[in-house]
Amino acid sequence: MSNIAKSILYGILASAILLGVYFAVLTVVSGWSFAQSQFASYWYFIISLVVGFGIQIALYQYIKSLVHSGRGMGTVVGVSGTTSTAAMISCCAHYLVNLVPILGVTGLVTFIAQYQVSLFWVGILSNIIGIIYMAHRIIKFSTQGGSAYGGKKHL
Repeated sequence: MSNIAKSILYGILASAILLGVYFAVLTVVSGWSFAQSQFASYWYFIISLVVGFGIQIALYQYIKSLVHSGRGMGTVVGVSGTTSTAAMISCCAHYLVNLVPILGVTGLVTFIAQYQVSLFWVGILSNIIGIIYMAHRIIKFSTQGGSAYGGKKHL
């Protein structure tokens, strides 16, 4: 399997897992029908986050195949992936109040619920930044013939 095909496969798999986490969390918190209705209401945000995360994973895998280390990229993928997941789950976080009746947690969950659309945008922006960063590194690596940093094959 070529490096590009393998990278795309990893990206698709990562997207599917992230979407599965979204549905699993919402189903556990409020039931399957609620998870479906929330997805129907916010599908454009959720799909954007899932696709962005998948693209980042594909780029990361491609970078790893080029350099065999992907040094520094794992942090970018981890941060934006966490942001994507948190943004998707935040749309329904206020329903966690039913499970955790602790006043401090209730306040936090209420805060998150009030800003759910803003959190979606933060997640999308985080994905875009991560994609641009990794694409820039791939281009830099490719145009300098694999020696972007003093003859070493490191991004």
